[in-house]
Amino acid sequence: MTFKDLGIIEPILKALAAEGYTKPTPIQEQSIPILLNGKDLLGCAQTGTGKTAAFSIPIIQQLVTDRDASQHQRKIRTLVVTPTRELAIQIGENFTSYARFTDIRSTVIFGGIKQGRQTDALKKGVDVLIATPGRLLDLMNQGFISLRDIKYAVLDEADQMLDMGFIHDIKKIIAKLPYNRQSLFFSATMPKAIVELSRKLLGDFEQVTIKPQQATAEKVEQALYFVSKKNKPNLLVHLLEKDPNDSALVFSRTKHGANKIVKQLAKADIKADAIHGNKSQNARQKALGDFKNGDLKVLVATDIAARGIDVEELSLVINYDLPNVPETYVHRIGRTGRASASGIALSFCDAEERPYLKDIQKLINQQVPVITDHPFIDDGIEDVPLQPEKKHHNNRQRQRTGHSNPRGGRSGNRSRSSSSSNRPKRD
Repeated sequence: MTFKDLGIIEPILKALAAEGYTKPTPIQEQSIPILLNGKDLLGCAQTGTGKTAAFSIPIIQQLVTDRDASQHQRKIRTLVVTPTRELAIQIGENFTSYARFTDIRSTVIFGGIKQGRQTDALKKGVDVLIATPGRLLDLMNQGFISLRDIKYAVLDEADQMLDMGFIHDIKKIIAKLPYNRQSLFFSATMPKAIVELSRKLLGDFEQVTIKPQQATAEKVEQALYFVSKKNKPNLLVHLLEKDPNDSALVFSRTKHGANKIVKQLAKADIKADAIHGNKSQNARQKALGDFKNGDLKVLVATDIAARGIDVEELSLVINYDLPNVPETYVHRIGRTGRASASGIALSFCDAEERPYLKDIQKLINQQVPVITDHPFIDDGIEDVPLQPEKKHHNNRQRQRTGHSNPRGGRSGNRSRSSSSSNRPKRD
């Protein structure tokens, strides 16, 4: 199956070819025909499955084919609402890339910065608006934005919307949308509140579900370190010093914790930066930009700030703190092993986090292999059933790391072939 087989028009195929993409991911293969047929869609898929392309490609195609040549002023015909500025920027980049050989124009709006440039872009006219809820409602109230011409409405990362307290804003936005529209609703999880919200947005819809455990098991090499809370900084330094040239994304449960990790790494002469909600927009974008271009090797992030992080060939994710929501673990490790690439996800677990580990292993339906050969082993390890340490990894793992356990011994060069990355993965 190729994008051409899905009936994608030539200008978009040309843009996809320029990006090096030919084969759709499962969610793209299932979603694109539904959307091109005009049906509403409820999508359940984790980060890293390609869902941004799954909705942006068919929307661009419909905008092109529905273009009214007599229309002098562009009107906002597509609205994409997403929880964070990073994710909004990433989605905007995707729309720009896939629409590069069309005349479709998009813009991104979010809070935390002055609105001048955003309102100037809106005055010039756009076809696609990608927005965070707060800034969208603010500019609607000021009269800069009208939703009366919306034909395609997308609510992305809906579970994070609820976690961040945006439920009332989302309901206000939905109430302003025209009745005749195509609606798309994406969420990584489907708790009761998400299902109820989807009913308010969707009409006659079809559903596509990509199960998270599939991507977890197939793409990412996982390993677990039992370590006391006080020794977590020492273990992190120990692991990072083994492969200092690799990029590592480190997850902290709290904003204060992220800042503390950066300071602890600085004491070991390891340069790192943090991104979270208390950082200014400029600081967050600079840190993320430095990480993407390789100037910064270690980025420490909270879960919400990490939505929208898309780094080519990120080889290592470290869960410094285990998440208390098991689905979040899947999202985190999905930052590596993107599309057809492979990656390593290492997790630290202290005594208080043992219940979180149990929930995670139940969700992914597998025991995460435990690494016992490290200098900061927790004496309470016998409290949790251990998976025998892996003595031999497959050829892919040995080629990537040069040792039998992730970060457990000598390191070697990783294979970084890009020839297999033929799927849109900026998601």
